[in-house]
Amino acid sequence: MTDVRPRQPEAALEPAPSPATSPGRRWRSDDLRPVATAALLPVAGLLIALGLWWLVARLELIHPAALPPPADVLAAFAARPERLLAHTLDTTGEILLGFALSAGAGVLLGLALAASRTVERMFTPLLVAINAVPKITLGPLLVVALGWGQKPILTMVFLLCFFPIVLSTATGLTTTPAELAELVRSYNASRWQAFRKVRFPAALPQIFVGLKVAMPLAAIGAVIGEFQAGESGLGYVIQQYAGIGDTATAWAAIMLVAGVSILLYAALVLLERRSLPWLRETTSSR
Repeated sequence: MTDVRPRQPEAALEPAPSPATSPGRRWRSDDLRPVATAALLPVAGLLIALGLWWLVARLELIHPAALPPPADVLAAFAARPERLLAHTLDTTGEILLGFALSAGAGVLLGLALAASRTVERMFTPLLVAINAVPKITLGPLLVVALGWGQKPILTMVFLLCFFPIVLSTATGLTTTPAELAELVRSYNASRWQAFRKVRFPAALPQIFVGLKVAMPLAAIGAVIGEFQAGESGLGYVIQQYAGIGDTATAWAAIMLVAGVSILLYAALVLLERRSLPWLRETTSSR
């Protein structure tokens, strides 16, 4: 019996090459759309915030002595840019150094808590108690114990950043996915091999969560420390100029603190994406 079913053309049976995999694919303007969106949305949010700030100052909902208009803040920065940028560098160095110290110590203690249940039970209540103490109350005591200068400032940064890094590290190392743990056991891997190949890489996303929480806290700690014991830095500038009634310059310093925090946080996010390229492919997104 003759088969009378219509045959599809051979070309229709072959999948059409996608634009992304076509060898002759040309660059299109749509390729820049995600990049442009990622760049323009933060700018749009900043413009909205500045507009609300200008409106509040214009309507004098808050006294101008406490919240000067954005134009006055910009003029205050333009009047002494070298001085403000020099203090910005001092504060940035303190943020980075204090954050690095807290990250190193926090990851090490998190490893110890995850490795030993005895160590966890011994030190977790103490860590919670230290974290519960308002850090600003420790400022005068740190000055008495460590003197003026960088030591009490770095200690303040360390105290604010330490707990979230410890917690995220211990949580990440103690929540290894069950299928990965079973895979390690099936290969009879040693404890060090399991840690190096599976447990620590699986914990890195959680560790980066703690680092990202701690980065803004580092800026807060540096400013608080400069309030108490600083001889330079943006916290010192805020206190000095607010004390003489020059709130525009104080707000310029506050904006610089915010800008430094945003840049350092963005750098940390970029480091996370470069260090964990597989994370976005294996997790759901909005």
